[in-house]
Amino acid sequence: MKVYFIGAGPGDPELLTLKAHRIISNIELCLYAGSLVPVEILSFVPKGATVVDTANLNLKEIESYYINAKQENKDVARIHSGDVSVYGALSEQIDILDKLNIEYEIIAGIPAYVQAAAILNTELTIPGKVQSVILTRTSFSSTPMPEGEDLVNLAKTGSTLVIHLSIRRMKHIARELSPIIGNDAIVAVLYRIGWSDQLVIIDRLDNIAKKVRENKITRTALIITGKNFKKKSEMNSVLYDSHHNHLFRPK
Repeated sequence: MKVYFIGAGPGDPELLTLKAHRIISNIELCLYAGSLVPVEILSFVPKGATVVDTANLNLKEIESYYINAKQENKDVARIHSGDVSVYGALSEQIDILDKLNIEYEIIAGIPAYVQAAAILNTELTIPGKVQSVILTRTSFSSTPMPEGEDLVNLAKTGSTLVIHLSIRRMKHIARELSPIIGNDAIVAVLYRIGWSDQLVIIDRLDNIAKKVRENKITRTALIITGKNFKKKSEMNSVLYDSHHNHLFRPK
C-alpha cells in the first residue's frame, strides 16, 4: 500500500505529467481538494475507484482515509493543484504517514506560476533586469508570515514577485508595494489558471485592485509583478552568445 502525493498542475488536464496520469488511471482511492482541482482531472480515475472531495474535511478526517486504505491494502492518490511543494499542506500529511508507517511518494506537477508565465508570454528572469523570483503570500486569516518575509522587504529586493493566496488583499498589497515599485508598475492577476473559466487581468498597480473588484475575483488567483513586464532589456543571456564558451560548446 502506498500514498501518492500528486501535483496535478494548474488546472489544464493536458498539463498533467505522464507519471501522474499513469498513477491516477490505476488508483483505487482518490482524495482531492474539489475547490482547487478541476473535475476534468478526475476523468482519468478508473471506474469503481472511490473518489473523495476533501475540501470540507479536516486533517484528522483525511487521516482516517489513510488508515482505512492501509487496512484494505489500497493505494491512494492524494491530488493537489499545481506542485505539492508550494503551499500544498504537505508536511503535516507526511508526518501522519510516517507515524502510521505508510509508504508514500511525491509526484511533481507543473506549478501555477510556471503556466502563468506561459500564458503571459513572458520570462520571469530577464538578463540585466531581474534574475530572482520570489514565491510568497500575505497573511490573511491564515498562518502568520515569518519575521522578515513581509511583502515590503521582499519587494525591496527587486525580484519578480509571485504572490499566492492573497487576492482578497489586492488593495492592501497595492498600497504596500506602491512606494517601492511605483504606481505605474505592471501587475498581472490570473484567475483559475488552466480552468475553462480562466481570466487574466493586466493593469497598473494603482488600478489593479479596482479591476479585481469589478471582476469579483476573491479566490484561486495568482498575482505577478516585476521588471519582466517592462520593456525588453538591452542585455541578452550569455548562454547562446557566440563568444561564450562552456562544457558543451568549447573553444
